[in-house]
Amino acid sequence: MTVSRIAALCLGLCAAVPLTAQAAGSGYHLVDRISAPDGGWDYVRVDPANNRVLVAHGGSVLALDIATKAVTPGLAPGSILHDAMPVNGGTEMMVTHGGTAEAVFYNAKTGAEAARVKTGMGPDAAAFDAHSGLVLVMDHRGGDITLIDPKAHKAVGSIAIGGDLEAAAVDGAGKAYVNVENKNEIVVVDLGKRAVLTRYPLAGCDGPTGLAYDAADKQLIAACDGSTVVVDAPTGKIVATLPTGKGADAVAYDPGQKLAFVPAGQDGTLAVVSIGKGKASIVDTVKTQVSARTAAIDLRSGRVYLPAAEFGPRPAAGGRPPVIPGSFKILVVGK
Repeated sequence: MTVSRIAALCLGLCAAVPLTAQAAGSGYHLVDRISAPDGGWDYVRVDPANNRVLVAHGGSVLALDIATKAVTPGLAPGSILHDAMPVNGGTEMMVTHGGTAEAVFYNAKTGAEAARVKTGMGPDAAAFDAHSGLVLVMDHRGGDITLIDPKAHKAVGSIAIGGDLEAAAVDGAGKAYVNVENKNEIVVVDLGKRAVLTRYPLAGCDGPTGLAYDAADKQLIAACDGSTVVVDAPTGKIVATLPTGKGADAVAYDPGQKLAFVPAGQDGTLAVVSIGKGKASIVDTVKTQVSARTAAIDLRSGRVYLPAAEFGPRPAAGGRPPVIPGSFKILVVGK
């Protein structure tokens, strides 16, 4: 998501939500608020091999131990971090550095730097394709996908897409799908041929950011600003357009429950969306907190983790509003 969109989410104070906020239909509700050091953030991921949550937390990676709730700040330092993704069986993390246009590998336990790989301009979201064994880095400002071999720690190619790239999803059979935020489209990519196959226009979608793939039904779930669009992956046909909250920057998908979770940072809600063959519906809207725009799910427990903070007013000189000291939390939504 662009900086201007992020700043727009955070005007005024982002009021905290009590733990009694309950979702009636699905049973999902806010079950915990875990304090951590202040700072900006972008994507959050669950690292199952090390039983923790990773947050790209401004200038470093923050790790939350799921079992003990212990927080390790400053695990891996960097410049304008966007995505901290477990790789190589959880032995390493690959972190996208927007400030230096690099993907940097770190030892997952110690945070020691292992290697640096140059990317295109503005490396943002990342995705792992098990079919090829490659990591895809979306170069938000450059409009390319940088392909990286995580074991060799080197770039092996790139694919020109064009536009402001956001999240990507893979089908496990050689195709990738990537949201282009400023063109309101999903681009379909053949990873083996390093080529764009087609482009799916997203009617009813403004600024697609988060993206997930439902392998069982071959459907894509795209989070837009104020809506969630479900697309038939083989054809690009829109299956459903659902009114979800504004300020979304992620989709967390649980294939076991066939539920997609779409956070809305501007509205302070988490939509719970039921996904089925050729259909989709909102089964719940959970109150979270204004600013909680990214999310990740622990598929073992079904719990969803969302970073959030409270913000002061925008400075008179312009720029992003400041985080209120002591307000950064990781929200936990579960049953």
